Amino acid sequence: MKNNPPLFRTIDANINRYKEGIRVVEDILRYEFDSSLAKELKKLRHINIPNYKKVLEFRNASDDILKPSTKSEQNRNSLEDIIISNLKRAQESSRVLEEIYKIYDIITSEKFKSARYKLYDLEKEILSTIKGI
Repeated sequence: MKNNPPLFRTIDANINRYKEGIRVVEDILRYEFDSSLAKELKKLRHINIPNYKKVLEFRNASDDILKPSTKSEQNRNSLEDIIISNLKRAQESSRVLEEIYKIYDIITSEKFKSARYKLYDLEKEILSTIKGI
């Protein structure tokens, strides 16, 4: 992996965003709906990150200029809102990871591309499953 600390920070932040977004939806489906779709999300959350320790060395969460929440991030009116916002977070992060990993590891890039398309399909299925909550 090429040594490029700003990109390592981008990878680290987006790995966290990707996994956190999926985990929120996974837990809602698991505990609130007893849905087997949680298993599909769990699989997506376990993508292997090559050289993770190298990426982690460049984490700097305390100085993140966008750490404070926006008003829209503080407002959720339903479980559906939480699910949609977290699926979008995971989809967006998977796109960033897909693009950045094109520089370092095309296999990992393609894994995140596949994950992104799987998340698109799961979003439709999940929202159909929880309809009427």
